[in-house]
Amino acid sequence: MNLNITGHHIEVTPAIREYVTGKLDRVLRHFDQVTSSHVILSVEKLQQKAEVTLHVKGKDIFADAIDADLYAAIDLVADKLDRQVVKHKEKVSDHTHDKRPQVE
Repeated sequence: MNLNITGHHIEVTPAIREYVTGKLDRVLRHFDQVTSSHVILSVEKLQQKAEVTLHVKGKDIFADAIDADLYAAIDLVADKLDRQVVKHKEKVSDHTHDKRPQVE
């Protein structure tokens, strides 16, 4: 997976990079068909914002979160992504199976 982390008005330190990578690894445990991800960390006045876009086959999944603490915003966005990825995985797996009843 290609991971791109950028910061707007904030320096992306190795500690932040490692924290984001660890949180996104949790999302990838549910769905391994993520081709790339783009993370934007920004500061707007006293609010910290984290935005993540995951590129999967056939769809882009986006989530963002705002909090006073950057690490809390990263936690929130990881939880949102986790729910969205699980939902997308269920939709994809439901369409691959034939649900017609068998005639005997």
